[in-house]
Amino acid sequence: MFYHSINNHQHTASLEKAVTTGLAPDGGLYMPDSLPRLPKAFLRNMSAMSLQELAYAVASFALKDDVPADVLHDIVFDAFNFDIPLVKTVGGHYVLELFHGPTMAFKDVGTRFMARLLNYYRTRHPEWSTLNVLVPTSGDTGSAVANSFWRMPGVNVYVLYPRGAVNKIQKSQFAALGGNVMAIEVNGSFDDCKQLVEDAFMDAELNEAMRLTSAMSINYARIVPQMVYYFWAYAQLASRHEDKGKLVFYVPCSNLGNLTSGLMAQAMGLPARRFVSVENQNNIFYNYVKTGVFTPKPTQYSIAPALDAGCPNNFGRIEALLGSHENICRHIHAYSYDDNQIIDTIRQTYHDEGYLLDPHTAVAYRALGEDLQPGETGIVLATAHPAKLKTLMERIIDESLILPAQLARFASSDLHVIKMPNGFTAFKRLLLENAPHMAVV
Repeated sequence: MFYHSINNHQHTASLEKAVTTGLAPDGGLYMPDSLPRLPKAFLRNMSAMSLQELAYAVASFALKDDVPADVLHDIVFDAFNFDIPLVKTVGGHYVLELFHGPTMAFKDVGTRFMARLLNYYRTRHPEWSTLNVLVPTSGDTGSAVANSFWRMPGVNVYVLYPRGAVNKIQKSQFAALGGNVMAIEVNGSFDDCKQLVEDAFMDAELNEAMRLTSAMSINYARIVPQMVYYFWAYAQLASRHEDKGKLVFYVPCSNLGNLTSGLMAQAMGLPARRFVSVENQNNIFYNYVKTGVFTPKPTQYSIAPALDAGCPNNFGRIEALLGSHENICRHIHAYSYDDNQIIDTIRQTYHDEGYLLDPHTAVAYRALGEDLQPGETGIVLATAHPAKLKTLMERIIDESLILPAQLARFASSDLHVIKMPNGFTAFKRLLLENAPHMAVV
């Protein structure tokens, strides 16, 4: 199957090229030329499958024959090696807990799959120099990517994060690793970090000297595995023989990769009625749904840092999938909440239902309460464990939280950070000077 740039369908690539380069030469995101429709028999029988079996089936259909069956089987079964439970709260709401992986954020799903697929392509090309993975982060993405690639031979990871915007627990998950992982503190915003990565891909000299790829959700290898848990949520409902009604997914959104994966799952046959995009005050997509105008704006820092994005990368993919503003609004409702509303939701849900929401999940949980219609079944995507923002959560609920083992193991480690002024010239020089010395062999 071929993949094309959303900017120009004449720019095509194989899956290998799309995944190993991240962006098309024209700066566009890659999309498959077509998405297969899953057989109805598969949808009927999903509830009898394990998560790994279902993940392998969905990935096989989505990627067709682009990856050998035995290789894809090993990638999927290794990547999906943790539970993704569908929890029903005391209030009767469904929450899909996506935070039981190594770094306790939903991004473990996409990055673990992507890392293993990239490693497969790297081993097929002994002539390649070291693969250099660039990733900007506001917290969760950096830790998930770093842990997915840590100590992987022939791969370097550069994690760029904005100064003063990532808490110590999140930072320790990538800045304490060392080896083939470099933490770079940028004197700027998350959007500045993203721009440095995008500029790197467009720099001919840098790409001639280094083999670069991205671990952002612009990389199609992040999108495919995230489709899996939408089907898995449906399968868990079916296995309980509960009335599924008309299924609605409530998705915390920033760069829109998670929402894109859900829409692609729907295009493949997921029986979802619609999706709900929920943002914090960085509400670019919310404003687009309301006005029809997509207007990026400077990032505002919030208590839900993974939602702090001022220019959602995957908006173009959503346009490519759904076309017009009218059709987008037909498939997607949108909500936006500020910090005070998020805090109120966390406190009220914890007090009334005994269920602790992290700030990112809280926006979706609040939207469900305001949006769900009679005859619909809503599922909230829980994207991060509350303890990832331990200090903040303790202040909100006025109780102490115990760090889970996945978070505690790096909490007392020394951090290895390179501080860098904002600016592409400094970033380019840092890459060229450090790349030869980092890779683990």
